[in-house]
Amino acid sequence: MAILSQGFYLGDTVDIARRLLGKYLVRRIDGQTLVCRLTETEAYVGRCDKACHAYNYRRTARTDALFQPPGRAYVYLIYGMYDCLNIVTEPEGEPAAVLLRGAQAISGGNTMARLRYGDKPLTAARQKNLLNGPGKLCRALAVTRAENRMDLTVDGPLFLCDSPADLGLPCPALPRERICTGPRIGVDYAQEAKDFPWRFWLETEE
Repeated sequence: MAILSQGFYLGDTVDIARRLLGKYLVRRIDGQTLVCRLTETEAYVGRCDKACHAYNYRRTARTDALFQPPGRAYVYLIYGMYDCLNIVTEPEGEPAAVLLRGAQAISGGNTMARLRYGDKPLTAARQKNLLNGPGKLCRALAVTRAENRMDLTVDGPLFLCDSPADLGLPCPALPRERICTGPRIGVDYAQEAKDFPWRFWLETEE
């Protein structure tokens, strides 16, 4: 199985955020394998980025996961309600990570919808909004702070790979897409860093 190795995450965080687009996030839970394709990411780099929780190497109980080896999970809570999944990048001791902001369901979509919406009917609007946000993504994959520091570079409950074929699943037919770049969302407090073009997302070409 071609799990993304630690070496994939050992490099420039902004470049890794871009290269993660189109990769597949795999969640194994309760005997099921849930798979989604990443469509939106954001880069955060502690040494120079006032939007990063570990800006200027600020190490706390919360941010300690950012200083771990590349390929580890950094899961934090926002607004006291939503967990957000990041993947640590760069050498150990350099606090940097990529936030997984959005995805599309590939396998196990009904389970993802149940985890997100409970017994509510899956309307077109709910289907569209299933995974289009970091908190939604975590809820649909049952990712919580219990997964904080998890090693995502080994075959386990949570990892990333290049293709569904790595899991013995058919590859979906994909439209032509382009990579778009822009400022990150929700970081207006970060002074000059709020304008860093470190958000990446896929758009379908007409």
